[in-house]
Amino acid sequence: MRTEFTVDTDARLTTVEVTDQIAAAVPDDLESGTCTAFVEHTTAGLVVQENESRLREDLESYLSELVPDEGHAHDQLDGNADSHLRATLIGPDVTIPVTDGELALGAWQSILFVECDGPRTRTVSVTTVGDSA
Repeated sequence: MRTEFTVDTDARLTTVEVTDQIAAAVPDDLESGTCTAFVEHTTAGLVVQENESRLREDLESYLSELVPDEGHAHDQLDGNADSHLRATLIGPDVTIPVTDGELALGAWQSILFVECDGPRTRTVSVTTVGDSA
């Protein structure tokens, strides 16, 4: 089964917690399987991490420090090479086990959407596969 939802961001580099939107796409009768969420863009990504505001700020700072805003060859084309490079480090998808119709996340795990070239409206697709009741 495949569904999708959109995420609106309000800053160039920011995180948005999307666990509930992804969990809503998991069928209640899926006894066991997997759920894969995929960002359909090259300058955004998804991570499994703790949804704590200071940690989210640390993640944003880390990405900014790791990849400078300027000085990349691709900037001559459209000025967002830093966004592409940051998204490459993050990756476009996460896959989570599903048990009894629920995402099998750990106690402190959440799914964060990471925007690297905002503000924008982005699409996330969610695909679930497995054994149903």
